[in-house]
Amino acid sequence: MTTTGTQITGPAGLPLIGSMLDLKRDPLGTFLDAYRAHGDLVRISAGPPGLRTELYGVFSAEGAQQVLATESANFRKDNTFYQEVRESFGNGLLTSQDDVYLRQRRLVQPLFTRRRVDGYAEAVTAETAAVTASWRDAPGGVVDVSAEMTRLTLRAVARILFGTDVESAVHVVERSFPVIGDYVLRRAFSPAAAPRHWPTPANRRASAAMAELYAECDRIIEQRRAAGPATTAGPATTDGAAATDGADAAGNAEGDDLLTLLARAGSDEDGSLDADEIRDQVLIFLLAGHETTATSLAFALHLLARHPKEQQRAREEAVRVLGGRTPGAADLDALPYLAQVLKEAMRLYPAGPVIGRRAVTETRIDGYTIPAGADVIVAPWVTHRHTRYWDEPDRFDPDRFTPEREKERPRYAFFPFGGGPRACIGQHFSMLESVLALAMVLQAYELDAVDVDIAVTSGITLRAQGPVRCRLRPLPHATGAAPA
Repeated sequence: MTTTGTQITGPAGLPLIGSMLDLKRDPLGTFLDAYRAHGDLVRISAGPPGLRTELYGVFSAEGAQQVLATESANFRKDNTFYQEVRESFGNGLLTSQDDVYLRQRRLVQPLFTRRRVDGYAEAVTAETAAVTASWRDAPGGVVDVSAEMTRLTLRAVARILFGTDVESAVHVVERSFPVIGDYVLRRAFSPAAAPRHWPTPANRRASAAMAELYAECDRIIEQRRAAGPATTAGPATTDGAAATDGADAAGNAEGDDLLTLLARAGSDEDGSLDADEIRDQVLIFLLAGHETTATSLAFALHLLARHPKEQQRAREEAVRVLGGRTPGAADLDALPYLAQVLKEAMRLYPAGPVIGRRAVTETRIDGYTIPAGADVIVAPWVTHRHTRYWDEPDRFDPDRFTPEREKERPRYAFFPFGGGPRACIGQHFSMLESVLALAMVLQAYELDAVDVDIAVTSGITLRAQGPVRCRLRPLPHATGAAPA
């Protein structure tokens, strides 16, 4: 359903403020309704006269590919949202641009090769075992899988980043991230946010949270720099990984937590990262590395709890491949149905439901011209429900992601990790962590949904507006998954 003609249409909204209230109450529903009523390219006006924003929504797979990939140079991260994230969480890979981004990407890329990421599997499974074991004491056998998966993924990414410093870092992140995240969102979508240096209550709360978070990261970074290179690190392999024999309590090779590797990263061309740059990368990894994967895992468990046949099929695959043992990175390719379940969960509940850009130059998309300077969004939340690419798009069906059916769809009909030159550097880690954790949960428990209809909202990432509770029944003879 592609719009034709010369005028980009969209919802009328209210006379003075356009769609501002609709976007504030339910941005995802507003975008989906706009697509259904107006097609693949829409214009949404929001805000009072003098402060009005014209937002262009690009909802076709082909349009998303233009914005993110083939014409990505025309669409920059210059909008208000990214500026607020940049000022709160630093100028890391998520927010940096141009030569700064390219330098960071070259320095950090060797830390995310498949071989390096596969080395993080032990930390993931150790944290999963600890979290799932604690569920045996859950009152009434009921747990909020949204909260539990957030706890799991935060602990896993903190362990991989910080090694033995995980406990202190986790406590600081748990206190500070919600405060900073809500602050970023309020400012990003306010028609006139107060300057950050004004002593408003919101500014003071956010400043205190950022100061605590920055100080904790700086403390750990300084300890690593003072310690110098790890003496146990062996010769570098061809992908930048170090061959080591020792292992710390985190399950990482001794001295090979991600923070240490960031401190070592360097080249003749790009130099190395200074302390502030390392902190910026750490903050972005903490933000993007746990909230996104937690969303995918929580909704995968929720969907399986609502669909017993698919849950049993996924469990049978896990048991057949693993036989109750703890999975490892080498098992990933042998668990294709679990990967399909996760992809279908990411289709229905993409952790990054909306991706914003600002147009640098006029660009033709779907037969229309988007003007220079326009705010533009592509929306996995909408494109993943586009009826041209997905039959019965609201239905949970992991078989949409068999290799044969994936080949039938346009590349950008499904883009939970973004795309083009700014595609998520951690997508293999996210899939590895999610598949291993899901396999362990399914070997240990059967799940029934307590909360059936889950309201969601778009924050920095997608999040449930309330609990996502499941009732768990421990399975007999479960080994290597959730020890009592």
